[in-house]
Amino acid sequence: MLRGLIIAGMILVNDAGGDHTYWPLEHAKWNGWTPTDLVFPSFLFMVGVAITLSLPSRIARGVPTGVFVRHIFFRSVALFVLAELLYGFPNYDLHTIRIPGVLQRIALCYLFSALLYLATRRKEDTPNGLVIRANVPVVATMALILLLGYWALLTFVPVPGYGTGRLDPESNLGAFIDRALFAAHLYAPAKTWDPEGLLSTLPAIASVLLGILGGEWIRSRRSDVQKTLGLLAAGAILMAVGAVLHPFFPINKKLWTSTFVLFAGGFSTLAFGICYWVVDVKRWRGWTPAVLVFGTNAILAYVLSEFLALLGEFIKIHGLSIHELAYQNLFAERLSPYNASLAYAIAYVFFIWAIVLPFYRKRILLRL
Repeated sequence: MLRGLIIAGMILVNDAGGDHTYWPLEHAKWNGWTPTDLVFPSFLFMVGVAITLSLPSRIARGVPTGVFVRHIFFRSVALFVLAELLYGFPNYDLHTIRIPGVLQRIALCYLFSALLYLATRRKEDTPNGLVIRANVPVVATMALILLLGYWALLTFVPVPGYGTGRLDPESNLGAFIDRALFAAHLYAPAKTWDPEGLLSTLPAIASVLLGILGGEWIRSRRSDVQKTLGLLAAGAILMAVGAVLHPFFPINKKLWTSTFVLFAGGFSTLAFGICYWVVDVKRWRGWTPAVLVFGTNAILAYVLSEFLALLGEFIKIHGLSIHELAYQNLFAERLSPYNASLAYAIAYVFFIWAIVLPFYRKRILLRL
């Protein structure tokens, strides 16, 4: 359910109608955060939760480890290739096509996290049979190593021509590595850095590992109240630690700083705890089917939203793109600039929802 809300949020913040956007639907310019900045790390958090819910039952049934490894690699490679096909549309210029990206980061984070879970899993004999669990100390330690290691790399490793400790867009270590490896294949217009660069994928993996810890907490034998309070407490603590450390290592989504992982991970944990209490404990589920339309086909919904947005910009009628025609005729002429932009984004969310709805009704799940 939470994954469905996150996908709706991702589509909403990515598809404003015009140039006037309310600040909660914009990314922070650099340091700091907005609600929009918390959407992507929340999706990665839920990738970690999904790992704890999908792999254990199959492992307990005796599926060979090699089958899991091949499946994990296949899903990751397929998602990465799909991302390149999407982001290269319509020209597919191999000299400039963006190599890092949102889906690419999801693929790499899933690959590392799922393999870590598989390699370090624990077996537990219970009265109800064999139960597979994450090795919580190993997962937590790896997350800590990634966060401390990333902080140390950005703080102490000198960048040629810039020195140490620089955290502005072009002079930080991650940007230097991306320019060296990907040259003209980066996102930013000047092709000098990328918000989903290679080095910053390391702390993004920690975002998934936090999700594994959250999912494992839900799978424990604790009471519903203990599970809920534990998630809420952990979320509040993580957000507080991230905020306290912000003056020393700023919260920054584009750099995916360690403090950002803590702060955003805390938010995701809080949201997970609230959703667990509302849906699984109190069973207030009358509103959930509408959200599950996105949640059950998350990647399909996101990829469709991105592709149709690109297609809407590419196809032109009388010199105007479909996006411009729809925005001007349906929204801009009737509403103020900010409200028109917001209304367009909301309408686009429902448009994608309507396309994915038949898949949900027919129980068709398209997963890589």
